[in-house]
Amino acid sequence: MNAVATAYHKETTTAIFQGKPIVLENLTPVLAPKAREQRKREVERCLFDVFIKYEDTFH
Repeated sequence: MNAVATAYHKETTTAIFQGKPIVLENLTPVLAPKAREQRKREVERCLFDVFIKYEDTFH
């Protein structure tokens, strides 16, 4: 099995919770434009499926 290394963009933020600093790290994969669009479409499709499933709940 060939493992492909994925680069990530790291965004770090510090928040205060109950008087203590908490470090939050957001890692976003760095993808080629074509792969990014494909991933975006997959996420949108999955979100659409979830909203359709629960559509009647909100009426």
